[in-house]
Amino acid sequence: MAANDGEEDATVSLVDVLEEDEELENEASAVLGGSDSEKCSYPEGYVKRQALYACNTCTPKGGEPAGICLACSYKCHEGHDLFELYTKRNFRCDCGNDKFGEMECKLFADKENVNSGNKYSHNFFGLYCTCDRPYPDPEDEVPDEMIQCIVCEDWFHGRHLGCVVPDCVELQEMICQSCMNKTPFLWNYAAHIEVPSITKVSPCKGEEDVKVEVENDEEEKIKNENPKSPVDVKVQVNGTSACKRKHQEETEGSSEEGSCSGCRLREMKASGRSQTLQGAMFWPSAWRIKLCTCADCKILYADAGVPFLMDEMDTVLAYENKGKSTEQAEQAGGAEGRDPLMSALNNLNRVQQLEIIHEYNDMKTELKDYLQRFAAEGKVVTPEDIRHFFEQQQSRKRRRANAGQYYCS
Repeated sequence: MAANDGEEDATVSLVDVLEEDEELENEASAVLGGSDSEKCSYPEGYVKRQALYACNTCTPKGGEPAGICLACSYKCHEGHDLFELYTKRNFRCDCGNDKFGEMECKLFADKENVNSGNKYSHNFFGLYCTCDRPYPDPEDEVPDEMIQCIVCEDWFHGRHLGCVVPDCVELQEMICQSCMNKTPFLWNYAAHIEVPSITKVSPCKGEEDVKVEVENDEEEKIKNENPKSPVDVKVQVNGTSACKRKHQEETEGSSEEGSCSGCRLREMKASGRSQTLQGAMFWPSAWRIKLCTCADCKILYADAGVPFLMDEMDTVLAYENKGKSTEQAEQAGGAEGRDPLMSALNNLNRVQQLEIIHEYNDMKTELKDYLQRFAAEGKVVTPEDIRHFFEQQQSRKRRRANAGQYYCS
């Protein structure tokens, strides 16, 4: 960051902008790479996970909520006001059904009137969190990141989660307090599964620490047989950063709770350990493999509407990795046909290809060196600076071309 002429306003260098742009491109590739940008996803049924959008132009607030796939956002809703919903699970594209009136899907018109299996929320009208506000919110001056709950898939401001947001949150999965209370058996797991390091642990303002041991009818029997006082287990602060923890370290001892035959959840309940019911819960990497998958627990997950918790491939991270792999495969294989630059190169002979690649690498190196001088001096790159750089490039090219016209006899 640098400031010009002693000004207090912070500015960013073009190098910072390029780095941020590259990061955003990688994120977009991860999200969009797992979805087909050419074909409507409707024929695939309720897709396990896909990038989704809502069209504020066709289905504005006050009407029926609807979601459209990636391809339909390009082909059927070009130029419309769209809400990007990131990814959602088990959703079937609504484009062109009864919710869109007379409009028909250009990619797959033969659709049922409604998709009864779809689940909707205020996200489909561009609203998020418990505060029911848009994102970005023009009236919100507090910088805050949005975090998605893996159960309801709503997005929440970090400050509205009712807990301290841990470091390296991108490596963890979050379940909001509302969903934790709707799946109360998860509080028992929260008391036994260690949460990665947090800067500090403190209750949020206006909230009381409610120490509860979540019980259901089956647990009452266990409680009578083992009348042990519940212990208020605070979230442990581990000195090892979640960012540096290896997958092996995450999974070591993952079967410790379930080493005995029988229901692991029942054993956890019988231990007498409990978790303070407060705010959202952040779960470490690979926490899902620690969930009990006995017949009774599978029924428990199904009744609570969360059978996907037993599926490690349900995670957004798994979807993003799939998207990255797909994009890499396309770049290595058939992507040349879609890339205009690669198509142009394929029409040239080998010598011309090498010349263009050589010129491109030279320009890239010179541009990088040119920008690094601005970064080292803390200066902001202006449009005039960029224009001057390319004028210099053209001047050098003309001098080289003129020099080539003279030959020794």
